[in-house]
Amino acid sequence: MSAGTVLPVPVFAGVLCAAAVAGALAGGDRASRRARLVLAGGGPVVPGGPVLRERLVIAVRVRAARWREGACLGAGLVVALLGSSVIPLVVGVAAMPLVRRWLRRRERERARTARAAEVVALCAAAAGELRAGAQPGQALTAAMRRTAPGPGGPGAAETGVLAAAAFGGDVPGALRQAAREPGAEGLAGMAACWQVSVDGGAGLAAGLDRLEAALRAERDRRESLRAQMAGARSTAVVLALLPLVGLLIGAGLGADPLHVLLHTPMGWGCLLAGGVLEALGSVWCLRIVRAGER
Repeated sequence: MSAGTVLPVPVFAGVLCAAAVAGALAGGDRASRRARLVLAGGGPVVPGGPVLRERLVIAVRVRAARWREGACLGAGLVVALLGSSVIPLVVGVAAMPLVRRWLRRRERERARTARAAEVVALCAAAAGELRAGAQPGQALTAAMRRTAPGPGGPGAAETGVLAAAAFGGDVPGALRQAAREPGAEGLAGMAACWQVSVDGGAGLAAGLDRLEAALRAERDRRESLRAQMAGARSTAVVLALLPLVGLLIGAGLGADPLHVLLHTPMGWGCLLAGGVLEALGSVWCLRIVRAGER
C-alpha cells in the first residue's frame, strides 16, 4: 500500500469529526423540541404537570448544551491525534467558551419567546376568569397560577404581581415592574388595561381580549419572519462548512492538506487567515440575518 493511499485516511477521519461537531452545533434544539412533543399532552392532567414538563425540557437542554461544549474538545483531540499536532486541541479548547456563550444566548432567546407566549396565555386566562364572575384580583391570581412558569420558574417580579393581586396592592405598578423582563413587555399593556378599568370603569375582560389578539398577532408575525429567515441561516451554515469540503477534495486528490496546515509555516499562515476570514464571514452573515429580523 502506497503512502498516497494511507495519508488521506486521517484527513477524512478528522474532517468528518469536525463536520459532525458542526452539524451538532447547527442542528439547533431538536432534542428539546422532541422532549416538548413527547411530554406535551396525551396524558392525564395532574397538579404541577406544566412545571414538571418545563423542568424536564430544561434538563434535556442542559445535557445537550454540555454535550456540544464537550464535542468541541473531543473533535480537537481527535484531529490533534490524527494530525500529530497540538494546534487542533488548542482550537477546540478556545472554541468551548465561544460555544457556551452562543448556547446561553440561544437559551435567553428561548426564555424570551416562552415568556411572551405566557403573557398571551395569561391575558386569555384572566379574561376567562373575569367572564366567569371572578373579581379582577382573584381572576389575575387564578390566571397566573394556571399559566405554566417559564424556564427558571417565577421570578421576583411575577411574585410581586401575585402578592399585589392577592392582597389588594398596586397591581398596575407590579405589572409594569414585571414587564421589564425580556419577553414580558405585554404586561405593560395589561397594566394599562387594569388602570383604565379601575379609573374609568371600562370592561377589563374586553380590554384583555383586544390585548391578547394584538400580542398573538405580533407573535405570529415574528414566527413567520423567523421561518422566512431560516433559509438564510441554513445558507450561512453551508457556507461555513465549505472549507471542510475543500479539505475532503484535497485528500481525495491524493494530497495531505492536514499535514500542510499543521506542520508547515505556509500552512500555519493559511490556517490563520482562513480562520479569521471564516469568523468574519460567519459574523457578517449573522448580522445580516439579525438585521432582517429586526
